[in-house]
Amino acid sequence: MSHHTEPASGVDSTSSAPRSVPTSDAARRIRVVVLFGGRSGEHGISVATAGGVLGAIDRSKYEVVPVGITPNGQWVIAADEPGRWAITDGKVPEVPASAAEVVLPLTVGDAALRVLEPGRVPTVLADVDVVLPLLHGPYGEDGTVQGLLEFADTRYVGSGVLASALGMDKHFMKLVFAGHGLPIGPYAVIRPGDWPVRRDVVRQTVETLGLPLFVKPARSGSSLGISRVVSLDDLDAAVEEAREHDPKVMVEAGIAGREIECAVLGGRGGARPRASVPGEIVVTDETRHGFYDYEAKYFDEAAVELTCPADLPDDVVKEVQEIAVRTFEAIGAEGLARVDMFLTPEDGVLVNEINTMPGFTPFSMYPRMWAASGMSYPELIDELVQLALERSTGLR
Repeated sequence: MSHHTEPASGVDSTSSAPRSVPTSDAARRIRVVVLFGGRSGEHGISVATAGGVLGAIDRSKYEVVPVGITPNGQWVIAADEPGRWAITDGKVPEVPASAAEVVLPLTVGDAALRVLEPGRVPTVLADVDVVLPLLHGPYGEDGTVQGLLEFADTRYVGSGVLASALGMDKHFMKLVFAGHGLPIGPYAVIRPGDWPVRRDVVRQTVETLGLPLFVKPARSGSSLGISRVVSLDDLDAAVEEAREHDPKVMVEAGIAGREIECAVLGGRGGARPRASVPGEIVVTDETRHGFYDYEAKYFDEAAVELTCPADLPDDVVKEVQEIAVRTFEAIGAEGLARVDMFLTPEDGVLVNEINTMPGFTPFSMYPRMWAASGMSYPELIDELVQLALERSTGLR
C-alpha cells in the first residue's frame, strides 16, 4: 500500500485532553453515532453512503447508533437497516420525520444522547464516544455540524470547522491552494451581488477564460448545478442554474486532460497523511454526459469507466500522491479527503478540488482506491473511527 510516513508537525500541548473511551469488550463496545441525511441537496447521497457504512462497520467492535437528519433539519433515530437506505430503481432514499427528536450533548463532560418526545420526560439513549458524520454539502460537510460537535466536546470523524468550510467553498479553497504553491487552473468568481447588477463586467471577465467553461455552485457537491458551456450564448442559463443551488458561482476554464483522483487518509500518531493509489474517471458516453455529472455519478454507471489503479507511470503516481498529501495539509484536513486532479500534457498535474467527505458507499472511488491500496472497506471504516478517537477535542 502506498503511503507517507514522514512526521507531521507536533501536537499542541495546550489542546484539551480527550475523554477516556472503552478500549476492550470487557468495558463495552465503542459507541459510534452514524449521522446522515441533512438539509442539503445531497441528502439522498448521504443516506446511501450511510447504508454502505451500516452494512460494513465491525459490530463486534462498535455499537452503532444510526441518527438521521431529515430534509427539514430534524434529528431522529433511524432504522439500523442498511438495505433500507440504498439507491433503488433510480430513487435516492430519504430520512423520514418522527415525533421523537434526538438531542446531542452540549455540555463539556456530558456524553449523553437524549430523545425528546411530546408529552414525555426526556430519555437518555446512550453515551456517545464518537460521531461519524456522513453528511454531504451545506449544513453538514461545511463546518456547521463540526462546530456543533466541537461545542459539545464530542469527537468525530473527519476534518474540523475551518478545513470543512474551506473544502466546501471552492473560491476560498483555490485561494488557499494558490497560497501554498499548489498548481491550479484559471477561474473566476461570481459573487452573490455581482450577477444581478454587474452582469456585463462579469461576462467580460469570464470571457477571458476561453471555452469550454464549467459553471458550478461555489458551495455544493455531487456535481449538482454544474454546466459545461461551449458557447457564451449559454452562459447566462448556466449561471442561473448554478445560482439555484448557491448565490456564489465559480466559473472554471475547461482543462484538456485526464481526470485523476487520489484518496488521502490521516496519519496515525502524528505521522504524515497517507495517499492511496490514484484512480481515473473516464466518461465513455459523451452523447449522454458531456462530463462526470450528477446523473452519471449515481444513475448511469454504463456511461462511466472508473479505473483503479489508474494506468500511470510510477513517477507520475508518486507526484499525484505527493500533491494529494500537500493539498490535504494545505487546508488542514483531518481524517479523510479525496483530491481531484487533472493530468495535462502541457502543465502536468493540476489540482481541481478537495472533498472532505467524499462519497463513501462500497462502490465509491474513495473506498475503491483504498481497496486497491490494500485496505478493505470495513478496515477503512475502522481506521477512520480510530483516527477520530486518537485525536483530542478542542484546539489541536
